[in-house]
Amino acid sequence: MAELAGLVQRLEVAVTRLEAVSGPAGGGAGGAGGSGVVSAYVEAYDALVSGPVAVYLALSKKIGGDVQKHADMMQRAFAAERQLLVKASSSQKPSDSTLTSLLAPVSKIIQEVQSFRETNRSSPLFNHLSAVSESVPALGWIAMAPKPGPYVKEMQDAATFYTNRVLKDFKEKDKMHVDWVKAYLSVWTELQGYIKQHHTTGVTWSKTGAVASAGPAAPGGPLPPPPGPPPPPMNLSSSSGGDGGPTRNELFASINKGADITKGLKHVSANEMTHKNPNLRAGASALHSSPKPFTAPRPTAAAPARTLPPVFELDGKKWKVENQDGVQGLVISDTELKQVVYAYKCNKSTLQVKGKINSITIDNCKKMGLVFDDVVGIVEVINSRDVKVQVMGKVPTISVNKTDGCHIYLSKDSLSCEIVSAKSSEMNVLVPGNDGDFTEIAVPEQFKTVWDGKKLVTTATEIAG
Repeated sequence: MAELAGLVQRLEVAVTRLEAVSGPAGGGAGGAGGSGVVSAYVEAYDALVSGPVAVYLALSKKIGGDVQKHADMMQRAFAAERQLLVKASSSQKPSDSTLTSLLAPVSKIIQEVQSFRETNRSSPLFNHLSAVSESVPALGWIAMAPKPGPYVKEMQDAATFYTNRVLKDFKEKDKMHVDWVKAYLSVWTELQGYIKQHHTTGVTWSKTGAVASAGPAAPGGPLPPPPGPPPPPMNLSSSSGGDGGPTRNELFASINKGADITKGLKHVSANEMTHKNPNLRAGASALHSSPKPFTAPRPTAAAPARTLPPVFELDGKKWKVENQDGVQGLVISDTELKQVVYAYKCNKSTLQVKGKINSITIDNCKKMGLVFDDVVGIVEVINSRDVKVQVMGKVPTISVNKTDGCHIYLSKDSLSCEIVSAKSSEMNVLVPGNDGDFTEIAVPEQFKTVWDGKKLVTTATEIAG
């Protein structure tokens, strides 16, 4: 009797602990069979949210402003993803169309996160927003079978460029921002470990229970569900690192049929061929009510491209040079050391910056020319094409990222400048000589990496012609 009483007591303790995690039986987080038992991988996901994610959210709240607003969106995204994992733990894998509907809430929040960054380019914390915006597609790992883990790693790497800029800006100023970077990157590192342990080749769906439907997930969980109606389906076909989803797989399957692809075509006899029977050609318009192939009516006029008004103004400490098209001779002369210049979507234009300022950024520009005197921080060229940069005085660092075609003219005083490049091509540095002429030197684009027994050693290589 004493042993039986002890067993009953231990069972009561176990039930109490279970209810503390998932709520009372029958109203928990939606475990297998609806019994309220939380599956092992949902518990592991909750540990991820209460650990690294919670640290990132707390630090974002301390920083405040746009970073906190972004973090609030990310909190909703992790909550929406939890709902899907709860459903997967108790349901069999649904059809592709249903799965797309289930992914829609996560997709909507990903779009919100990225849109928030685009509409707040003037934010003083723009690098924080960019780091999150570039990597948030990692939450689409659920649709990235059979390699969801490597996909998350690729998205994490996309954030590194901007987190490095945050570290550079705040390393000596505010340690909280340094901690924020570490916490944010750890979220994706821990997510990769979670995926490797529980969803190595894709989301692990239950082998029992009903087939998952697009209805609401079971209640419960540490985070509130995302509000609002179901958004458009997630579009992950443009994200690198995935297998492209069922649509692409179906396309490849049809291509791989080879000659068998014509087996489904109907044979047309000579009596049915219009080019051999003029009578059929005469009555073709009456016989066919559907549109004829390749004869769809053309639109009367293409919709005009949206043209944004040009901007050339000083907003606080930021000089904004935006949407300039074919404008030569733009000059910023009344400058101060604390000011920055941000040129965005300028085409076939030239800009001269006189005096000494903090930094200059060229973003999404084409055939842009920049001439400046002195910069105490950094000159950045991002997402641009055919850009020429000339230094008249001094600059410590020039960064080129995601740019095709960049010519950098250095002055004698700026020969010690560090040039950092990533995901760019056709880069050349022109160095002045004693006779005043410039010597053009190509920046390496191809590298060789070897293991020397202790570490990786990377050297630039020339492309063999």
